[in-house]
Amino acid sequence: MKHEHSFSRRDFLARMTVGATAIKLSNPDSALGAAQTGTRSKIIGFTKPFQKLTFDETADVVAEVGWDGTECPVRQKGQVLPERVEEDLPRMVEALRRRNRELVIAVTDVRNTKDPLTEKVLRAVSKLGIKFYRLAHLRYDRVKPIPGQLNEIKAELRELHAMNKELGLCALYENHSGIDSVGAAVWDMYELLKDFDPKYFGICFDIGHATLEGGEAWPTNFRLIQPFLRSVYVKDFFWKKTGASWKAEWCPLGEGMVSKSFFQLLNISNFSGPIVQHHEYPLGTGREMVNLMKKDLVKLKGWL
Repeated sequence: MKHEHSFSRRDFLARMTVGATAIKLSNPDSALGAAQTGTRSKIIGFTKPFQKLTFDETADVVAEVGWDGTECPVRQKGQVLPERVEEDLPRMVEALRRRNRELVIAVTDVRNTKDPLTEKVLRAVSKLGIKFYRLAHLRYDRVKPIPGQLNEIKAELRELHAMNKELGLCALYENHSGIDSVGAAVWDMYELLKDFDPKYFGICFDIGHATLEGGEAWPTNFRLIQPFLRSVYVKDFFWKKTGASWKAEWCPLGEGMVSKSFFQLLNISNFSGPIVQHHEYPLGTGREMVNLMKKDLVKLKGWL
């Protein structure tokens, strides 16, 4: 399930006064950083819901919510377009740095080395000292056998592995739920990466999607991908019956089926990578959006 909740700069300015409040809240002494929560991990936010804002406005929101940094869309229809990555990505990074925040993960359209924009994007990411980038969402062809498709994907990832090693980057793949999604079962994601070096290929384990697809099997899946675990994505959902069918509805943290026991497992593991808040449920805009993100952050810190 996906909801369109990106909003324009005009919507933002109409509903929320950043100004002096945001400047005050961007002070590092008022930030709710990793060191102040007692967790080993930085907690960051995916900026997709407000990617239409300017870079400075985006950084103000990140600071006010209380995140340590961002996961930023560097892709078509994203906040930073691939063809402008060399000009615009440094501006986004600098806006965050002025507020003592950082761009931790670049979300890209990268799926292989054949696209001429792949090297341009990855070199720009590496030059700025960003270590992680997220791969594009991959899907199966329903007509072709699955094993053969996995072999084809793995061959393309092998070429990316070599580029990652050259540039000092780690590619991350997220387990999405849904028909045809590569990685939805988690086992196939492990099969793709098991022969690679985790320094250059890793997994963003999305506990929301893993619960949706795996029911009560997510602890097993979580143990399986431990060697490649580099980031954790957090969202929540519940099943809703509409007519004769059931559909997954995304919701605020703590109001759905994701178990807080996942975070207990996380705490006793040696995981120290970024934890990323994702928001797929309708957020509204401006002050309403910021307050909901803050509420989710409080819940997340409580679970941690």
